[in-house]
Amino acid sequence: MVAHLLSLKWRLLLNGFKRSPGQLIGMAIGGLYAAGTVLTLLVGLVALRWADAGSAHTVVVLGGAVAMLGWLVVPLLVSAADMTLDPARFTSSAIPAPQMLAGLALAGFIGLPGLSTALVSLATVATWWRSVPAVAGSLLGAALGALSCVVLSKVVTTATASLASSRRYKDVSSLVIFVPLVLMGPIVASVMQGFSGSSDYLPGLAKGISWTPLGAAWSLGGDLEAGDAGAAVLKFLIAVATLAGLFLCWHLLLQRALVTPPYAGGTSRKGGKLGLFALLPATPAGAVAARSLSYWLRDPRYAGSLVVVPLLPVIFLFSSAQSGSYEMLSVLAPMTAFLLAWSISADTSYDNTAFALHLAAGVRGIHDRLGRALACLAISLPVVLLFVIGPFFITGDWVWLPSILGLSLGMLFTGLGLSSVVSARYAVAVPLPGESPFKKPPGNVAQTLAVQFGGMGVLFLLVAPELGLTIVQAVTGNPVPGWINLVLGPVLGLVLFVVGVRLGGKWLDARGPELFAQLTVNR
Repeated sequence: MVAHLLSLKWRLLLNGFKRSPGQLIGMAIGGLYAAGTVLTLLVGLVALRWADAGSAHTVVVLGGAVAMLGWLVVPLLVSAADMTLDPARFTSSAIPAPQMLAGLALAGFIGLPGLSTALVSLATVATWWRSVPAVAGSLLGAALGALSCVVLSKVVTTATASLASSRRYKDVSSLVIFVPLVLMGPIVASVMQGFSGSSDYLPGLAKGISWTPLGAAWSLGGDLEAGDAGAAVLKFLIAVATLAGLFLCWHLLLQRALVTPPYAGGTSRKGGKLGLFALLPATPAGAVAARSLSYWLRDPRYAGSLVVVPLLPVIFLFSSAQSGSYEMLSVLAPMTAFLLAWSISADTSYDNTAFALHLAAGVRGIHDRLGRALACLAISLPVVLLFVIGPFFITGDWVWLPSILGLSLGMLFTGLGLSSVVSARYAVAVPLPGESPFKKPPGNVAQTLAVQFGGMGVLFLLVAPELGLTIVQAVTGNPVPGWINLVLGPVLGLVLFVVGVRLGGKWLDARGPELFAQLTVNR
């Protein structure tokens, strides 16, 4: 059965290359990026072969601990967890738990993240190619460490998938889990600042971490090289106990997931008040806008965008306080406009099969596009205006207000227009209605990344005039380009907004059934 699971994962990986040329290109780009990163790490670890043992021990232990934290956090942070072999898909299969655990764990190495982690872990053997005991210890530590990383990720994804069956958890998780993740930058910066203040801190930190589950496996080679066999034995036991504990947690979570899989549907409810539908105009676009606004207010999958917005000023203020210059606060409004406008680029994908209602009701594409864009605009426009004006009460450099206002409005309107086109043309993998906002459906991760990064590149080309005028003002110090930007940004943005809504609506009218067929694949 383990071999069958590995074969299934390998077959699914190969099939991912056959879906579309766009997906193949995206996977190639991701593969090149991963190859470059892995090659850099491999060269660095091999070069440590000639460094002193203490420095090599510090780098390997801290690097291994960071890798384990990465496998813990990344599945929650970027929704990139590998759910190709989602345990929920095996609820009807009578696979013995030990074989399923072994198969899913080993299958975790079939893919870019798992394979990269395995290669980098094995490279630590080259670092400790100094004596037979050190090589043996580093090889054992690499195997334990890499396997712990994969199993740790499985524990996190299985736990969140199980907890996601609770609506209360999904609502709370968007706030409790997402907030510290968004603030990870300032937290890491503070820690790194503490590191730089004490050159002797890192070796001591590595020594302490080596006695914890995060660093015990990565410390075996260094301890045996130093001749401390007693410490190596104890840390080996810690690493084995950590891996066994992770497998036990995963086993318990899998048992629950297989018996009571997360429920992805909605419960029947009695009819109530019309809510937003009664407040907005009784037109096709108004109805779509009311429905979209309900998503923004009630669907946890949309909450991520709204949770980030109030945290952005905190991040910018922290960074400004660190540098002593508050000029970067001027970027706050354009960046917020970009994030909120681009957040509806997968709006149709979030609908999934509910998009059938739009087709069955005969909603025209232009009304669909306009309603969704206006719903996002109703939330984003007040926020952007607040973020445009607010920072100038701190910086006092009001001469930049016209330029930043024009750039922000241009970015917002242009982004909404482009998102209206992208969401009508491409269906990307997103969590299904009722699922955890952190869950990533299997299949077309690379295609999703290609669509997202390609679309963002086009957006920056479309707002190039506003960006150019802002740069001209920064270089020359002349406020005239800023006043031109104040006029050009909203006008050009509104023109592109109208063009995007009309073009997206035209595409939606022409290929609505085909788009719905693509959406139903993500089930």
